Amino acid sequence: MRLSLLAGISFALWLFGPAISGFADRMRLPLVKTMIVSAPPPAAAAAASGTAANGYVVAARRAALSSDVPGRIVELLVKEGSVVKQGDVVARLYSDEFAAALARSIADLRVAEASVGRAKAGFDAAKSDERQSLDGVESSREQLVEATAQSQFANAELTRSRDLSQLGIGSPRETERSQSEASAAQARMRSLEAALRRTNSAAISAQLRVQVAESEIAVAFAQQQAAQATVQQAQATLDKTNVKAPFDGIVVLKDAEVGEVVSPNVQGGNNARGAVCTMVDFNSLEVQANVPETALSMVVEGGPCAVFLDADPDRMLKGKVDRIWPTADRQKATVEVRVQLLDRSSAIRPEMGVRVVFQKAAAVTLDAPQNAAPDAATTQAKAVLVIPESALVEIGGKTGAFVIERDAVWFQVLSIGERKASRAAVLSGLRVGQRIVLEPPTTLRDSDRVQFSDG
Repeated sequence: MRLSLLAGISFALWLFGPAISGFADRMRLPLVKTMIVSAPPPAAAAAASGTAANGYVVAARRAALSSDVPGRIVELLVKEGSVVKQGDVVARLYSDEFAAALARSIADLRVAEASVGRAKAGFDAAKSDERQSLDGVESSREQLVEATAQSQFANAELTRSRDLSQLGIGSPRETERSQSEASAAQARMRSLEAALRRTNSAAISAQLRVQVAESEIAVAFAQQQAAQATVQQAQATLDKTNVKAPFDGIVVLKDAEVGEVVSPNVQGGNNARGAVCTMVDFNSLEVQANVPETALSMVVEGGPCAVFLDADPDRMLKGKVDRIWPTADRQKATVEVRVQLLDRSSAIRPEMGVRVVFQKAAAVTLDAPQNAAPDAATTQAKAVLVIPESALVEIGGKTGAFVIERDAVWFQVLSIGERKASRAAVLSGLRVGQRIVLEPPTTLRDSDRVQFSDG
């Protein structure tokens, strides 16, 4: 009987012992909240040692392309994503009337050039006449000098003949002959004087014709220059019907289609488009971040920062602060900051959302080669674990946390980095996957058994 009773008690203890022990533990052991340590996203890890702000990818060089003259699009040579070089034609407008104006101006230029040639020929003829006139003046003057000398000689001979005739030596015939020669010399001298006056008048007329020819050349040259300017203007106007890329870039938006009218002076109510397409220089992409005024002290021009695309949050891109806006946004209490991207990625697109973490110079190394592998760039950020400050306790002057193994807690000394926003960066002492106690009771000691639930 006694053996049967003992066997029954033993069987009952074997059957209900665990349940009784579990019930006793629930009544006796403290219940604590826990969490499993996990690797935080790179952005969160970086934010543990810096100031974070949201922002967008923007292009420093962005242009909406249009023509300087209104017109209808007859050819569109690009689409979204087209890569263009500086000077490439992206669209052509209707240009027949401008081409006709150019042809007319070229014809006018040919006429002006012919007028210059004619004026030069007239000048050459007038110059030749002037030279001939001057030569005639010189010849007449020399002949007049000769005739004057002959007249003086004839007068002298007449005087001598008269004197001899009075002395009875000369004959009357000789005197008459001298008289005749003197009269003839005098008449020839007067004739040559009249000829000299005529040649002088002719020379003056020739000089005036030369001056007129010079004026005609100047007028012809001016008309030629005016015609050349008209040709250049017509050519420039025709060139304006070709919409060209002002820099190397990528077309991000088509603003019009073939057949639509574009105008550079579009205002409200106008049916014309203002632009043909919009292009962006992807080499000028940067980040625009709005930093709260309270955190602006962490941002310094030239300072390092980490950039995380919302589309690729596990990859960190290196950047540096390029410029800080001189004014704040009163409505948002933020200051705009522009960040230069030191890393380039084909995944970056304008208007993408980003998370920017402005860090101290020692927090993120920015002098690594820009062509390093992405994993190398994110190693430091991923090595930092972040836990709630409520998990930290101090025992014996050492800071750590209670780690749970099976159903017991063990104090683990930790190396703690920056603390902010009720979270602490753990530099060493923990590994991913361990379970730690949140808000441990003050009575909890190393190796104590506990009940736990996920916090």
